[in-house]
Order: sequence, then C-alpha cells, then structure tokens
Amino acid sequence: MRRVIYFVLALVIWILLTWPFVEGHLDGQVFLAGIVAAAVVAVLFQDVLPPEHHVFRSPKRIVWFVLYVPVFFYYVLVANLDVVYRALHPKMPIRPGIVKIKTSLTSESAITALANSITLTPGTLTVDLTDDGTLYVHWINVRSDDVDEATRMIARRFEYFLERIFEEP
Repeated sequence: MRRVIYFVLALVIWILLTWPFVEGHLDGQVFLAGIVAAAVVAVLFQDVLPPEHHVFRSPKRIVWFVLYVPVFFYYVLVANLDVVYRALHPKMPIRPGIVKIKTSLTSESAITALANSITLTPGTLTVDLTDDGTLYVHWINVRSDDVDEATRMIARRFEYFLERIFEEP
C-alpha cells in the first residue's frame, strides 16, 4: 500500500512541476518519464517514514495537511521578508543565537516535520534535537531567551497543524 501511495504522490508532484514547461499540455514523453521516476521513488523510499506515519490513509489528516501548506508558506514568506529587511538595513539589526524550544509533539514524524518546518523558515535553523522533545534552534534575531516564549514565537504556529496531521487518532 505504501508503494502505491508514494507512486501516486510522486507522480502528482512530477505533473505539477512539469506541466507549465510543456506548453500547457501534458506531453507523453514527459508523462512516461514521470511514471518511471515515480516508480523508482516508490520502490526506493517505501520504508523512509516511521511506522506511525498514517497521514495519507486518513481524509481528516489530508485536509489538515492541505490547510497546513498555505500557513507554512505564509510564515516562510514573512520570514523571507524579515531576513531581507535585516540584510539590506544599513545597520543590519540582527542578534543571532541558539534558543531552546520545548515541543508538545510526541511522535517521531511530527517532531521531524516540526524541525524541518523550522529549518525551512528563513532565519531559523534546527541544530539539535534531544530525546525528550527539546529542539535547539539557531535564530537570526533572538527576541527571547525564555523557553516558553521562544517556543511560542517559533514552534506553536506549526505545532497546531502538525499535531492534527500526525498525532490525533
């Protein structure tokens, strides 16, 4: 079942990435190459996700994932603008440092998705993860050294969605 899910997901991503580049219609050769690439992805990466990963088996989780994507991109855009502002400002107002974040997420998939979401957001980079769910994040402009406040500013906006995607029954 995993192979089928990965195959379909990889093929959809292939089509979305190549569609505009083939003059507005789906070219047969490009589609065939996508089928081959999706099959390779399905075979090679079938065991990448941990066993508790059930995102694509539940419509409710898929809906939460679809809702999460624009929220994630919004925060990426806002963070990009913030980093550009700091880079172009004559005084370059940055205060870099590493802050401790305590997540309420418990599953490996959810914590991994949180760490990746933080890292993909410009201005923050997850540098370490401990067994008790603590993340250490390099932050371009540290606004608080307090664990709870830093967690609220960096992680809470993602945790709300990731909990519903990866952890709710």
